[in-house]
Amino acid sequence: MPSNDSLNTRKDLTVGRKKYAYYSLPAAEEAGLTGISRLPRSMKVLLENLLRNEDGVSVTEADLKAVAAWIDNKGSVEHEIAFRPARVLMQDFTGVPAVVDLAAMRDAMTALGADPSKINPLNPVDLVIDHSVMVDNFGTAKAFGQNVEREYERNIERYNFLRWGSSAFANFRVVPPGTGICHQVNLENLAQTVWTLEEGKKTVAYPDTVVGTDSHTTMINGLAVLGWGVGGIEAEAAMLGQPIPMLIPEVIGFRLTGRLPEGATATDLVLTVTQMLRKKGVVGKFVEFFGDALPGLTLEDQATIANMAPEYGATCGFFPVSRATIDYLTATGRDKARVALVEAYAKAQGLWIDETSEDPVFTDTLELDLASIVPSLAGPKRPQDRVELTTAAPEFEAHLTGTFARPADAERVSVDGEKFTVGDGDVVIAAITSCTNTSNPSVLIAAGLVARKANALGLKAKPWVKTSLAPGSQVVTDYLNDAGLTKDLDALGFNLVGYGCTTCIGNSGPLSPAISKAINDNALVATSVLSGNRNFEGRVNPDVQAN
Repeated sequence: MPSNDSLNTRKDLTVGRKKYAYYSLPAAEEAGLTGISRLPRSMKVLLENLLRNEDGVSVTEADLKAVAAWIDNKGSVEHEIAFRPARVLMQDFTGVPAVVDLAAMRDAMTALGADPSKINPLNPVDLVIDHSVMVDNFGTAKAFGQNVEREYERNIERYNFLRWGSSAFANFRVVPPGTGICHQVNLENLAQTVWTLEEGKKTVAYPDTVVGTDSHTTMINGLAVLGWGVGGIEAEAAMLGQPIPMLIPEVIGFRLTGRLPEGATATDLVLTVTQMLRKKGVVGKFVEFFGDALPGLTLEDQATIANMAPEYGATCGFFPVSRATIDYLTATGRDKARVALVEAYAKAQGLWIDETSEDPVFTDTLELDLASIVPSLAGPKRPQDRVELTTAAPEFEAHLTGTFARPADAERVSVDGEKFTVGDGDVVIAAITSCTNTSNPSVLIAAGLVARKANALGLKAKPWVKTSLAPGSQVVTDYLNDAGLTKDLDALGFNLVGYGCTTCIGNSGPLSPAISKAINDNALVATSVLSGNRNFEGRVNPDVQAN
């Protein structure tokens, strides 16, 4: 339904040979929304959403003026707006109930003697099956096939139901098991940065926005797609074309300067950002990144930082459209016309950022020099508890005697006829997993190079360690194979176990019975080392406390 467009902002944008209609932010400023060119870019996305959906009921001229007033009050004045995301992203665990509800509505239509085929999502919905695969088998070339087979055995009823849904409903797609983690699939394939909709004879262009039934939906903000995780009711409302009520947010600007030093990765950077923002307190707020360091960050680095917004507590961590956005859309095979539209639209709307861009107005700001980043890890219980690698040993020793306070004598257990000792602090799970890090090629290539060096030095994983590699998409396997690094990971026991969340969400599978018994009989503090984003006690595996 076309907007009331009380400010007469609907204009035409010609890109190549195609003309698009769009709701112009510069035109809105000329019409009286003074100062909106200085809004954070994430706020501009919200304002465009209101301009395009102005109906005089859920969105009024007063809402438009309230967003424009943000320049003066910086979000301190509470005002509720109706946000309509362009699409919905679901994973299989939280998505199935929504499909059940759609099916129930069709049954109700049939009972009323009406046409059940009229019940469909009004907004596009993508459901990615990624939460069901478990690491039952590992350390062999057969692990992937065996785990997929077991996954289907456990979930065949759900999968058949979702397969029916994918053909029964319009505007509803299902990405099958064994493809990848929903957030990485969203980044690599589904998101468009600028969405389009056919409206009569016109094609309307507008920012791609999304809500998802998983908290790490925020990862897509790295591609300048405003989105975050919501509850099932809100997701269903969005799916059925209803607006999501929200308060106009405060926006914290996070200035990034300098460049990462050699040896530091995006993981080290995001752990530092998480620690800083948790200390700052950004719950219920937007975080928007800016500064002269952005041109030096890859899109995948931005996605890594955006992914962990739930860990630093923000609604989202937004990166504006930049040259990195265009390069990534091109490299991942998006349609050339769409890529051209993204650049032209972002520049026309003031959503583009480069070295000449003026800094927006923010509620408050933080600053981080990337040159200060050092190799780090998080642990043993919370993602915001960053530990510098150089102090990891003494800090973990202190946790063993303090935080866990479970000193115990090592227990000798037999595994495959061999005797070895396991005790407090021993690693029993080592997992390359999660959307946070397997979306980042530089981190995955680094893992492969470490494996190559370890093999050259004759290092081996201990026989009781459950090793696994669960990439976020099949693309990871392709470039590890092309780089010749898969064989190095396999040689250390990091064989492919599946494409999905696995260990990061607790689908690490059971430890060997002998190891599990030794841990529980002796109250040992067993440890996992993983590339996941949530290391809360007991989340990774019920036998493992420290992560």
